[in-house]
Amino acid sequence: MGLRRYPSAMDLMRGSAQRPLVTFYDDARGERVEFSRRTFDNWTAKTANLLVAGLDAQPGGKVVIDLPLHWQTAVWIFAAWWAGQEVVLGRAAVRAEEGLWVTDDPRGAPEWPDEVVGLSLDALGAPLKDAPAWVTDYAVEVRAYGDRFAPYASEGPRLTVTNTTFTASQLDTEIVTFLNEHPLHTDDRVLVTTPFTDAGSLVSGLLAPLRAGASVILCRDLDDDLLPRRIKTEHVTAVAGPETPYANVRRLP
Repeated sequence: MGLRRYPSAMDLMRGSAQRPLVTFYDDARGERVEFSRRTFDNWTAKTANLLVAGLDAQPGGKVVIDLPLHWQTAVWIFAAWWAGQEVVLGRAAVRAEEGLWVTDDPRGAPEWPDEVVGLSLDALGAPLKDAPAWVTDYAVEVRAYGDRFAPYASEGPRLTVTNTTFTASQLDTEIVTFLNEHPLHTDDRVLVTTPFTDAGSLVSGLLAPLRAGASVILCRDLDDDLLPRRIKTEHVTAVAGPETPYANVRRLP
C-alpha cells in the first residue's frame, strides 16, 4: 500500500478559517488562549513580515528558536518557514554561529547573533521587562506589521535538530509517514505536553495534526491533576506526551 497523500507543508493551516487550530494552556500561570485558523495565520503573517521587513531576513537564512512549549513557538516556526528560513530548534542544535536568535531569555543568548528577538510570552502581550537595548522586543515590534504574507517557496534546509537536518521534502516525508502510521482526522483534538525539541516531538505534536486538518492543545507546565478534566473539556481524542489511560484517547509517540 502506498503512502496516503496529504497537502504540502505550505497548506498546513488551510481549511475552515473559524475552526480552532491552536489552544494554549499555561497551568503555572493559569492561562488559556485559543486561536482560530484565521487568527493563527494572521499572527504567522505578522511575524514573517517582521522577519523580512523589520529584521532583513533573507531567504536561505537561519532562525534559532530557543523557546518552551508555547503558541508563540508554533507561530515562529511557521513564520520562519514562510520567510524562507531554516528553523534550528534549540541551542543544542546550533552547528554554525549564524542566524537570528529567538528566545524568552535574551540575556542568556550568545554574543554572535546579529539579531536577538526576545519574547515575554505574556498572555496580554506585555513587553519584556528590563530588556537590553540590543534586543528586539517581539511583543512591541510585531504590532506594526501587516497580517498578510505570501510564503516563499524553499527546497533547501528546512529544519535542524540536534543530530539531523531536513530539507523541505524530507520533512514532508516524515509527516506523511507519521500520518500513515498514526492516522489523524479533521475532528481530532491532540493534547501536547512535550516541547518541540526534536523532529519527533514537532511532527507528532504540531506538524502532523495540522497537516491532517486536526487541532492541537498545547499545555505548558501541565498540572497532572487537571489532565482528566482537560481531556473532557477540550474533547481530546489523542495525546502526544504522557501515558493516556483514558477511554477513547489514543497515545501518539
